[in-house]
Amino acid sequence: MRHVAIIGSGPAGFYSAEALQKLYGEGVAIDLIDRLPVPYGLIRSGVAPDHQSIKAVSKRYDKTALSANTRFVGNVTLGQDVSVEELKGLYDAIILATGAPHDRPIGIPGSDLPGVIGSAAFVGWYNGHPDFAGLDPPLGVAGAAVVGNGNVALDVARILSKTRAEFAGSDIAGYALDALEASAIRRVHVLGRRGPHQIQMTPKELGELGHLQGAAPRVDLADFPAAEEDATLDPGLRKSVAHLRDFADLPQDKAKTIDFDFFAAPVRIEGEGRVERVIVERTRLDDQQRAVGTGETYAVDCGLVVTCIGYQTPPIAGIPYDDARGRFANDGGRIGDGLWAVGWARRGPSGTIGTNRPDGFEVADKIAAACPPGSDGGKAGGAGLDSLLESRGVSPVAFDDWRRIEAAETARAREGSPREKFASIAEMIAALGR
Repeated sequence: MRHVAIIGSGPAGFYSAEALQKLYGEGVAIDLIDRLPVPYGLIRSGVAPDHQSIKAVSKRYDKTALSANTRFVGNVTLGQDVSVEELKGLYDAIILATGAPHDRPIGIPGSDLPGVIGSAAFVGWYNGHPDFAGLDPPLGVAGAAVVGNGNVALDVARILSKTRAEFAGSDIAGYALDALEASAIRRVHVLGRRGPHQIQMTPKELGELGHLQGAAPRVDLADFPAAEEDATLDPGLRKSVAHLRDFADLPQDKAKTIDFDFFAAPVRIEGEGRVERVIVERTRLDDQQRAVGTGETYAVDCGLVVTCIGYQTPPIAGIPYDDARGRFANDGGRIGDGLWAVGWARRGPSGTIGTNRPDGFEVADKIAAACPPGSDGGKAGGAGLDSLLESRGVSPVAFDDWRRIEAAETARAREGSPREKFASIAEMIAALGR
């Protein structure tokens, strides 16, 4: 029997477990270890709550977790309840699938002012993540700036602009829904350093903005290249740019606007004790399609700034780390003897949910080569972990326990919502009667 510990139960962790099951069959025992009592990672707390079809991928992960040779071991924190070195003594391989849950800092003057929030924190807030449930973003302001030109920026702009009725069927946290309904925000600026042809926004997410009940997107066609240049773009981007061009023809008769500010690089954030404005420098593209400043600046009045400029993996003591890329230092997923990384912890924050599947299978192949099926490493595996945690008074949450938490969340859901998440670990554990 081979024993593998996967740290993190998001998409990268589950796809890695699925790959190991296929390679080893019954000859492997897998522990999916997570610091939260609930699985699925960004599927639960990162995917927009009004995109329930994407969250449905968790049903595939359930099949993996319910296999006889795979366990979910929740409510166990690496570095606190058990160390990497201790896990090395118990398992043949350890896979770090911790994702990239920390915001990349924007690094401009004023970014430490109250009212500047990273997208990981803001998205976590409206998704009911225990780390961010107490965020209390300043929504009693007229303007907000969203920095970034990717799908996360679109999610944030859309969430800030929807009416309460438009959240029907979503699993947005109830406290966030109430706060957004009372929001005074009427103008959202989406700031991007480059132009419409350089966005990383997918057509579906971009098209949604054109159908909001109480908000209208707005663009300035002067920011766009000649229309015939759109033909040079790949089909997906071409469709996204077409949506942007269509926004120019929409009537501006709604209570809220979403302004796309292209060629706009934030250079500082100003305010007396809190955010009041963002100073933006106009940019242009050089020969390498990079944004360079023109020296011309203007101010965007706002009381909330949400930065959607990327994420980074938090370092772990004793694990080699690539500071420049915000991920674990690795060679094709291998960090060192018996230690591996997958997903964003390996690649950095890039790709879609589905990108993690081939990534997990590739690393699983390398683990199988290093620890051949049919051999026994003589490690204690999960039994050893259980004994260690018991000696420290740590009570892990199993997958059946998670199912009980899930049932309790479903039972307390508001009408039309699939669930009302518990927004604290204490509430989750209390639902188990502990």
